[in-house]
Amino acid sequence: MFTAASVRAGGGSCDPARGLRALIDLEPDLKVVGEAGTGAEGVRAVQGLKPTLVITDLAMPGGSGLETIEELRAACPSLRVLVLTAYCNDEYIELALSAGADGYVLKDAGRAELLQAIRAVVAGQKYFSKPVSARLVSGYLRRNDPADSCPAITEREREVLIRIALGESNKRVAVALCLSVKTVEKHRANLMRKLELHNTAAVTLFAVRSGLVPMQNVAQCSPN
Repeated sequence: MFTAASVRAGGGSCDPARGLRALIDLEPDLKVVGEAGTGAEGVRAVQGLKPTLVITDLAMPGGSGLETIEELRAACPSLRVLVLTAYCNDEYIELALSAGADGYVLKDAGRAELLQAIRAVVAGQKYFSKPVSARLVSGYLRRNDPADSCPAITEREREVLIRIALGESNKRVAVALCLSVKTVEKHRANLMRKLELHNTAAVTLFAVRSGLVPMQNVAQCSPN
């Protein structure tokens, strides 16, 4: 059983969070354990309820959704964060991923896609709605020379970066590269410091935009 909490943008009789809760509660492997109306309430809820996943908007009363993501990450580093929003522009997408979001889904997503996104993010994967994936790929294609985008890191650090972007744990990376976990942790810390990346989501975004990892390998897109 995977648990979820949601941080919604507002209330009222047409509150989308109600429909979200009803959708999740119909699934035998998912359960909503809490809801919050503001970012601060969401952080307190996470600290008390310890959910597996938080679903949050970027627009909310009393603060920024981007700041909320960072605060949620700080309060519970193992928490999975799925953004559900109406915003589909490069700035919001990149800022959300840099803040620590594991997935980004648009509010016009259908029931099947939303459930697919929830299960993918809970399983440790990245999920982007198709329009979001298209923007990420377009951003990469606009770069003149992606081969030169990470010259500061070593070949071993590059190998570690790619595997981190694909969602592998330090232990799995260590086994695949015949290294100790401590060595992988050192490579990971070094490459993130050199590239000024602060979390796994930022590593994934960098790898995609640098051409190191194909988008389809990290993003679970809805079917046509």
